Order: sequence, then C-alpha cells, then structure tokens
Amino acid sequence: MLTRNLAVVIAALAPLGACTLTTLNTQTRAYEASTVLVGRVETGSQVDGAIVVGAYTRVGGRWQIAHQTLLHEHGAYELIVPRGDHALFAFADRNGNGLFDAGEPSARYDGGRTVAVTQDGMVGGLDMVLGQEAVEVPRLVAASRQSTQAGALLDLDAAAFSAERGRQGYWQPMDFFRAQGGNVYFTEPYDPRRTPVLFVHGAVGSPQDWRHQIAQLDRSRYQAWVFFYPSGAAVESMSNLLFWKLLNLQLRYRYERLLIVAHSMGGLVVRRFLLDNGANLPQVRLFVTLSTPWAGEASADTGVKLSPAVVPSWRDMQPDGPFMRSLFDRRLPPQVEYALLFGHRGAPGLWRPNNDGTVTVASQLRRAAQEEARLVFGYDEDHTSILVSPQVTAQLHALLARAVASGPRGRLDIRLDSAGTPAQGLPLLVLRPIAPAGSPITVTLSTGEGGATVSALVPGHYEAGLLADGFAAEPRRQGVHIDEQAVARLAFTLRPRGGLSGYVREERARPAGSRVDAHATPRIRAITLRGAGIERSLVPEPETDGAEDVMRLLDGRDRAWGSAFVFVDLPEGEYELTIDSVGRPLHRSRHAVVPGRSALLQPIVLPPAH
Repeated sequence: MLTRNLAVVIAALAPLGACTLTTLNTQTRAYEASTVLVGRVETGSQVDGAIVVGAYTRVGGRWQIAHQTLLHEHGAYELIVPRGDHALFAFADRNGNGLFDAGEPSARYDGGRTVAVTQDGMVGGLDMVLGQEAVEVPRLVAASRQSTQAGALLDLDAAAFSAERGRQGYWQPMDFFRAQGGNVYFTEPYDPRRTPVLFVHGAVGSPQDWRHQIAQLDRSRYQAWVFFYPSGAAVESMSNLLFWKLLNLQLRYRYERLLIVAHSMGGLVVRRFLLDNGANLPQVRLFVTLSTPWAGEASADTGVKLSPAVVPSWRDMQPDGPFMRSLFDRRLPPQVEYALLFGHRGAPGLWRPNNDGTVTVASQLRRAAQEEARLVFGYDEDHTSILVSPQVTAQLHALLARAVASGPRGRLDIRLDSAGTPAQGLPLLVLRPIAPAGSPITVTLSTGEGGATVSALVPGHYEAGLLADGFAAEPRRQGVHIDEQAVARLAFTLRPRGGLSGYVREERARPAGSRVDAHATPRIRAITLRGAGIERSLVPEPETDGAEDVMRLLDGRDRAWGSAFVFVDLPEGEYELTIDSVGRPLHRSRHAVVPGRSALLQPIVLPPAH
C-alpha cells in the first residue's frame, strides 16, 4: 500500500519538474514563515474611489512593500507579511492610478508606529480611519486592480477565476494570496430580497467548477456567492479567512440567511469554520457537501513523509493528523442542517478501495459525518461529474428550497452613539436568552456603521450587553424582548475607557492566517500591572465555559481566567505588565494606555526557563 500511495504522489509531482518542485518548497517556506495582518479601513466620511492598503518596511533607509492590496470600498483587508517591523498605510485612490497623490484621504495605523510581527498565525484589530490630514504615505508601485474586499464582483470567464489560477492556488499558495488574496465574490450586485448561496471549491479548484450549478440556480430566489481561496494553504487558515469574509459581509449587508454548498476539500474548510465560528453567524442555515474526504487521504500522509516537496494542505489531509483527529470533536451549530452527498463511480483495484476516482467512498462516508447528517445521498458519479449531475442539481434545489421555507425569526435594531468621540473597531453584542433559557449569543457590530439591524434571532426575552474595545458601553446590561411581529430596539452609548487585555498564547507554530489559541495550561501565579500611580494584581481563576466568561466580562471589572486577563478603568499613561508563571522566566513588558484606543495586546509567548 505504501508503494502504491507513494506512486500516486510521485505521479502528481512528476509533471512539475525540478524547477517547480524548488518553487513549491520556496512557496511553502515563505507561507509558513509569514503572518496575516487583518483589520478594517473606515472612511469617516464619504470617499470616492477604491482604497489601497499596504504594509511597508524600511530597508536601507528606503520604504519597501511587504504586501499591498486594493479594496473596492471601505471595510476589511488582509495582508501577508514576513516577520519584522511593518508600518501600515491606507489611502483613497481617487484618480485610480494606484499611487498615493497629494490630497487623497489617507491614514497610518497607530499614528505611524510600526507593528512588530514576531509571531505566526494572524494579527488582528489593525483598524484605520481615512482622514483629510496630510500623512506620510510612500508613493510606490501601483496596487493590483483586483479587489480583495468581500463582495467584489467576479466574471467567470476572466483569467483571474480560471482553472489555471486555481492550480496556482494549490501549487503556489503564497503567490496566489499576495496577488488576489482569498475572497468571497458576488456574481451580481447584492439583492436583499434573495437568499445568498455560497459555493466553495475543493483542492486545485476555482469558481469555474461551479459554472453549471450557478447557471441552474433560480435567480428569482437566490444569488450566487463563491469563495475562491488558495487551496494549497492550510485548511484551518482558509476556514478562518472564510469566517472573516462572511463576518464582514454580514456587517455590510446583514443578510438574513446563508446556504453553503461545498465540494471535496471545500467541505473541510466550511466545517472547520462552522465549528470555530458558526455560533457567531447564526444566519448559516444549510450546509451541503459533495464528495468531501471526511477521513482524509492516505496518499497525503505519504506525501508529507516522503515527498521532496509538500503542499501545506496535505498535512490537514493526513488521516491520523491533528486536523482530521479534531474535525468531529464538536458538533455543528444547532441551527445548521447538514446534508452529505457522495459519489461512487471510480476505479477500485487491488491498491485502491471503492472510490469516486479521487476520494475513497470510505472517506466520504466517515461514520461521524453520517451521524451528523440529516440526509445522506449516493450517486453514480465521479469526483468531477457530481458537480454537473442533473440528479445532484435537483437534490440541491430541493434542499435550498426547504432551507428558505423555514419560518421567520426576530429582528433587532441596535444603535451605537459614541458621544462625539471618534470610535472604531468591532464591538460585540452579547445576548443571553432568559426565556427560554439558553447559551449567550454574540453578534459583531461596526462602530463605523453606527449600529445595525440583526435578523435570524430566536424569539424570546434576552439580557443584552456590549463589549467594545477601548470603550465602556452604557447601560451595562438591559433587557429586550424579540418577537416576529416587530423590530426590537436597543441603544448603547460608548464612552472612552482606558484598559489593557490579552492572553498567553500556545507555543506551537501556527500556519499563516490561522487563529492563535490561548495556552491551555500556563500555570500563571499572578498578573500585575503598575503605572499612572496604581498597582493591580490578579490571580487567574479556573477557566469556565466560554459562555460564562463572556457574560462576566460585561460586569466591567478586572479579571483573569486561564491564560487571559482584563484590566479596566485605567488612567491614561505608561504601564508595566508582569506575568509570574511556574517554570518560566518572569515576563515584563511596557504598554501605553489611552482611553478610546484599542486595549487588546498581541498574544504573549512565555519562553521556557533556561
């Protein structure tokens, strides 16, 4: 079996040649040594034209681009950079030349101070507000003209969305991400009257894989969205990117329902997104997979161990690897209906069990996946033909129709008043169901939008509060009743408040763009903060479930639990943070606290004692 699996890997790599294998190794090393920076660019006022966002570093006294991207409108951005100190800039490209010109609204992150990128994974919360004041923005080479902002329109016939570009995303994920990122594209302008259906391709895939299904979609009821991502990148990273994109589309459009159809490895991307973040997007109501390798692929394991070049996503496809082992350690969010569709027209033989030509039937029908599926359907189709099968298309339409026909839910209008103080960031609305009782629900808002109307909420009575980085929300908690007959309303006033919060991260390396988790067992004795005439010390409490932790944060008091900590109501000034832990050197770092500015520190690593 080992010989056969290795032959499969070599057969896939042989056509690439030695030069391409060298390129793949270079791509993998660059990707695994990089960090993704994410944030939002708000306009503060009406801004015409696209927005250019960039990360730059000084080399030999000159500015050099680390990564630069284009947004077709204000909102979220992603940049991928190597370790080092990077300055972040943004400007409104009013004349469309891709270069900063005098008079164009611009911004620098954190007053122009650099972001020290010393970790892997992802650094978030790097928000900027474009203004009219003159700031120093390097006038360097023009940015790409392909928008990486969620909701950009796609042309299925364009080279940027071709099968060739999909292959580049698999074999050259770093070049792909730098050129066009990973994005949720619209096939037409957003229409609030129609339900979005998101299509997610698999390995080596592209939006063109979905040409048939998009053409067959009832455009009077649905609108097609497509997630196009570098499929050679780590699956966990792409699942995190998918959440970031859908979250920002929710902030922009407040869609009431979202239905997701995924092919092959795309099903793994979506499931991981739903496990990690599905509770924050209750609008996702249906998840359908076609030919997904739920148990991984043996040849991926062989490739990781023996191939001269490794595609990062192979590691997630290893049957006994950490990704596959954790894929069913939790269930999908309760509001998501799951349907499993599989194909079995393959070429079984001595070395290859029953399959669809690419994925074994046993992998598609992993018991844990079947147990969670409401419906399981098999088809005499191979891995590719299942995408154009009339029977599969008819079944998809029936599943979509049933998901849309589910009953209406409540709507809630939230207004945010920053009391004349410019505010930015993504406050978190916390809703605790009182009657009927249930776990807290979190809804992300945008201070730039001044609030939002949220749908897809279960009717009932709730206790509501708001967590806003750098601000205190008043009132701290309030009750609200949500029903299907009228729009419920809440209002909060945001007042600048000094604070400092963060957590000790796990030590293992994380793929670029993945979530950096808190350390499970740091054994911290005390966390102390000194400065501005005060001294406070916290002893971490035992961790409780995440829902209780969220509710206790609304109390507005200093707190430490597990490896996380929060200090609130701090006067403006310079502070020294000390973390005393068992078996580690004493951690000391200095931080400036300014009310109204983000209080969240980048994750802290505690090195082992020497």
